[in-house]
Amino acid sequence: MDTTFRDAHQSLLATRVRTRDILNISPFVAHTFNNLYSLENWGGATFDVSLRFLHECPWERLEEMRKIIPNIPFQMLLRGANAVGYTNYPDNVVYKFCELSVKTGMDIFRVFDSLNYLPNLILGMEAAGKAGGVVEAAISYTGDVSDPSRTKYDLKYYTNLADELVKAGTHVLCIKDMAGLLKPAAATLLVKALRDKHPDVPIHIHTHDTSGAGVASMLACAHAGADVVDVAVDSMSGMTSQPSMGAMVASLQGTPADTGLDLKNVSAYSAYWEQTRQMYAPFECTTTMKSGNADVYLNEIPGGQYTNLQFQAYSLGLGDMFEDVKKAYREANLLLGDIIKVTPSSKVVGDLAQFMVQNSLNSEDVMARAEELSFPKSVVEFLQGAIGEPYQGFPEPLRSKVLKDMPRVSGRPGASLAPLDFNKLKTELQEQHPHLSDRDVMSAALYPSVTKDFLNFREVFGPVDKIDTRIFLVGPKVGEEFEVTIEKGKTLGIKTLAIAEDLTPSGEREVFFELNGQLRSVFIKDKEASKELHIHPKAEKGNKDQVGAPMPGSVMEVRVKVGDTVEKGAALVVLSAMKMEMVVQAPRAGKVKSIDVAVGNKLEGDDLLLTLE
Repeated sequence: MDTTFRDAHQSLLATRVRTRDILNISPFVAHTFNNLYSLENWGGATFDVSLRFLHECPWERLEEMRKIIPNIPFQMLLRGANAVGYTNYPDNVVYKFCELSVKTGMDIFRVFDSLNYLPNLILGMEAAGKAGGVVEAAISYTGDVSDPSRTKYDLKYYTNLADELVKAGTHVLCIKDMAGLLKPAAATLLVKALRDKHPDVPIHIHTHDTSGAGVASMLACAHAGADVVDVAVDSMSGMTSQPSMGAMVASLQGTPADTGLDLKNVSAYSAYWEQTRQMYAPFECTTTMKSGNADVYLNEIPGGQYTNLQFQAYSLGLGDMFEDVKKAYREANLLLGDIIKVTPSSKVVGDLAQFMVQNSLNSEDVMARAEELSFPKSVVEFLQGAIGEPYQGFPEPLRSKVLKDMPRVSGRPGASLAPLDFNKLKTELQEQHPHLSDRDVMSAALYPSVTKDFLNFREVFGPVDKIDTRIFLVGPKVGEEFEVTIEKGKTLGIKTLAIAEDLTPSGEREVFFELNGQLRSVFIKDKEASKELHIHPKAEKGNKDQVGAPMPGSVMEVRVKVGDTVEKGAALVVLSAMKMEMVVQAPRAGKVKSIDVAVGNKLEGDDLLLTLE
């Protein structure tokens, strides 16, 4: 399977590759690689990143790819009961999502759960199967089955899980090695054990090449009886991505497992991505990672999380402390009980690691001060049971110390959620967006605020996915001419001429340009220049009445008002930065004397939130 269209760019380029760059090479892929098992081209983080950062509709991406590539099965990543989100949804949302995915062009659903929690996994399998998809149930791999000292996730753990998934009716059995921990010896042991127990079930292996051992491990899997392994084209492979397609093809030539792919075609495919990748240089994981790194066997950071964790660290002002974040990731994982780490459980570990580095905390500090710290929202929700139950239970006494008397979820989280009323949601959205599609409603069911922002952006700016990638990312130079084809046979010629120096009273600048040879101008909001100089007060160190922001971010919610009486640990304010949310809790009981922030404020660390008395 080729992962270039999905996991490769998620792992190397923070999921930022745009639809037009995928569609440009799609005809070549259709004509050249028709004997691939599948193309992994959708799901995972591509769904929300398309809406959130690329201002594109992910459903349109899938539809357009299907038109150009009718002859290769498509494969997506489905997070079980989390669909393509980071939380549990009502069951009808997951079923409806799978149904719409199949209608739009999806074939194979790789279904996993971030904790290998069977009830969540089976729900995703049933939703994909009922929609008419091929079900590929995945066991997320961690630990090392070839190391007798690693006893929590041993060979029996994996074969027992495989038995359950085969019994539940999976069409294909997958081992999802999301951090690249599967060493060649372990791969041989694991695949042979699965093949012996289930001789007739196709076995598919996924890995990342973070340590540099990926090709060796995938060759070991092939020789041990796996049917499919994941690769990415050479120029989009290696490090946190998948092993190299060219290396696998060449290594298997002339053997019983010969792929039949032509290396010349792989090379041409690679040349396209080598050029295209240069446009996405600002999102490269190689800013700190220049080669494979075997420290992944210690920190166990999933390849798909690595670049996002890095960008999150920079946005929180921890860019030069990323090595510390990686070490803290290992500590955070052990604090949480050595859990399976893949979205969204990996986000829980990552958020806790960033929190520890930001607040100069080690494991002992976290345990000692657990009752008074304001943990990231994802950590609290995980301990409440909001994403399912980890193997061998929750970590104690940490769980009891953090949660105190907060509610806890027992059993499958989605089972207790009321079905979503899609008609009501559509009616509400149509008030502002009358030309809404059912696909937009589905996006809003999964990501309400992100989808609303996308719909608002699209109404103001139109289909920006039609703009060339360089222009989209950095804007045109003054005097530059460029073309935008907005639909077949309709191309606009645009030339930027000048930008006015003076701001209007409402903070806009006049931009002059030619459109198909005619002089035009528009007024554009200059967000930077129109910002008022505003120095937010800081919380005084040592002043127990003042509550400061534990991290930089935007204010999502203010949950109290002046005059409210609050208990110690009560939720005061919700902050958000780069998908990480944190509920700031009251450090002590008291009355809210003043509130210094409002929803939408952008804050630095230690900025004053409110004062208690």
